[in-house]
Amino acid sequence: MTMSNLPFLLLSIRAETEAADDEYRSVIRLGGLAPADIAAVNLTQRSLGSIDLDDWSAIILGGGPYNVSDPQDTKTDTQRRVEGELLELVGRVVEADFPFLGCCYGVGAVGSAIGATIDRAYSEPVGAVTVSLTDEGRRDPLFADVPDTFDAYGGHKEAAATLPDVAVHLATSPTCPVQAFRVGHNVYATQFHPELDADSLSTRIDVYREFGYFAPEEADSLKAAARERDARHPAAILQRFVERYRRPSS
Repeated sequence: MTMSNLPFLLLSIRAETEAADDEYRSVIRLGGLAPADIAAVNLTQRSLGSIDLDDWSAIILGGGPYNVSDPQDTKTDTQRRVEGELLELVGRVVEADFPFLGCCYGVGAVGSAIGATIDRAYSEPVGAVTVSLTDEGRRDPLFADVPDTFDAYGGHKEAAATLPDVAVHLATSPTCPVQAFRVGHNVYATQFHPELDADSLSTRIDVYREFGYFAPEEADSLKAAARERDARHPAAILQRFVERYRRPSS
């Protein structure tokens, strides 16, 4: 009898169909997953509902246009619902030390749950960023296959300005001090995108060109500049996460 594995759960906060679909495909492609290995829930389309952590190998939270640090009165009803559901879930994830990888928006989601300072002091433009591992990052198993310094793709309006003692600082960049951190042994957040290559970044630039991340007329030059950088290493972090936490069903 063939042993099956519990699926990974991908949570999306992207209302834009093209971006959400591409995120799903890129997680599968760069993470070394098959469609049968992962289930996706788009929280902008439906409520999260009841999540039993025992039903999943791990949870991956994608990025998107939400910012947890935005004033509450500027957020839509959907954003407030999504953030409330995620805060409850991430709280349980942290308490259980359940395998979790939050990409970009994950810094805000996990950071809010543990008391980090999340604000706009260290925003970064869309494109490639040079990430450097801390001493703790060099020792972390998820980062074992990346160089001490590597290129990654990102672009964000908010970031973690400070981390509480409960968090382990794993990576930094010249313009954003917190590029990755861990809570406990198994809860991770990265400000850069380990699920992103140049093709997917180009898709997101096209989708979000009117969302205030950059001047719309810069879209083509941003895509060209991104392709000049070697950002192949971050995918190894996603692959390590998948390999480390893949769990057989009982």
